[in-house]
Amino acid sequence: MRIEANLILFFWAFSIFSCLCFSVSSVNFGYRFHSSAIKAEQVKLPRKSSGTNKLYKTKYFTQILDHFNFNPKSYQKFQHRYLINDTYWGGPKKNSPIFVYTGNEGDIEWFAQNTGFMFDIAPHFQALLVFIEHRFYGKSIPFGGDKDVAYSNASTLGYLTSTQALADYATLIIDLKKNLTAVDAPVVVFGGSYGGMLASWFRLKYPHVAIGALASSAPILNFENITSPYSFNNIITQDFRSESENCYKVIKGSWKKIEDTGKQSGGLELLRKSFRICKNFIDVDVLESWLETAFAYTAMTDYPTPSNFLNPMPAYPVKQMCKAIDDPKSGNDTFAKLYGAASVYYNYSGTATCFNLAYSPDPHGLDMWSWQACTEMIMPTSGSNKESIFPENQWNYSRRAAACKAFYGVHPRPNWITTEFGGHGVEEVWKQYDLL
Repeated sequence: MRIEANLILFFWAFSIFSCLCFSVSSVNFGYRFHSSAIKAEQVKLPRKSSGTNKLYKTKYFTQILDHFNFNPKSYQKFQHRYLINDTYWGGPKKNSPIFVYTGNEGDIEWFAQNTGFMFDIAPHFQALLVFIEHRFYGKSIPFGGDKDVAYSNASTLGYLTSTQALADYATLIIDLKKNLTAVDAPVVVFGGSYGGMLASWFRLKYPHVAIGALASSAPILNFENITSPYSFNNIITQDFRSESENCYKVIKGSWKKIEDTGKQSGGLELLRKSFRICKNFIDVDVLESWLETAFAYTAMTDYPTPSNFLNPMPAYPVKQMCKAIDDPKSGNDTFAKLYGAASVYYNYSGTATCFNLAYSPDPHGLDMWSWQACTEMIMPTSGSNKESIFPENQWNYSRRAAACKAFYGVHPRPNWITTEFGGHGVEEVWKQYDLL
């Protein structure tokens, strides 16, 4: 069976989110939505007297395991990491604001180093900057900081939820304000992608803690029966089609050519050589997922300036991909065109000699998103219609649920997020309570 649409088999060999669930599976756990970002070196802070030039100081807060129960196990503690920058803060006497980043599904330092907007506006508002790590990611690991224990089964991973994370943030912020003698300082929360979802939900659930939220690229409506499962891939398709009709047609027509080639005698070796795949492993399904990843994430980070958040990429990378595909030097060689396009994403630096499809490290600690995608974050994004650049595919919740049951022993709750935070008609509800 072909891997459903866009299986998460993405390779950290190229500094990208990799194999967030299983190495090979017939289920799609969905694209991950990530924060907008700039290069960390673009964030310039004034030099302090010590001569150092750091973005933040690292702190830890003793956090409770379970905010919503009172059984003995709930009172277990773990060390919750947060980052703080007081360079521009006006201090408590001025009631200067506190800008808090609600951490995503990964190492908080990575997000802090790629969230230049907060550093850009902090001087104007004389704001204190705080970046709080999400539980079960980075160094904020319950159960003594032991990932082997924390990630071992559903009994421990059950504490990895959005509601627990929001309660973590509220508890930490309130305690921090007390310690800084800044209980009256206004708090604004920031976030991008899943972090943006958390920022918007934090404002909804904890309006007494935060006076506002800035949520960037936050798919709070990307849940069952609200947003079409075809919308995500439709947007990616439009990104490429708007650059070049030929580019769109080449990508759209390439999947059958890859599959047909793979079935031929010597076909896998031809594919390996065409895409510069390392000799240790080649598989048609995995190769297609590798290409789909490049197109999807390039569209998601199609910034007008060079960026280095996912991978080193040029400005307007979708345009650059289509230039590679439309390059007359490649003639009618579809694979050469695709290789040129994929290299914009995977090898813009020109340092990779081959691509290892079997290699899946996770340097930013993102692997537990698969748990969240199996429990409450059921976001249908894998649908592809006849016009899509990706192979035609239908969103299949049953397949997702079966895989989650097999891997984690849990049944997803696809309606929980909209039950807890709202979804249908949420704009009118938020207006009613002055949350917009």
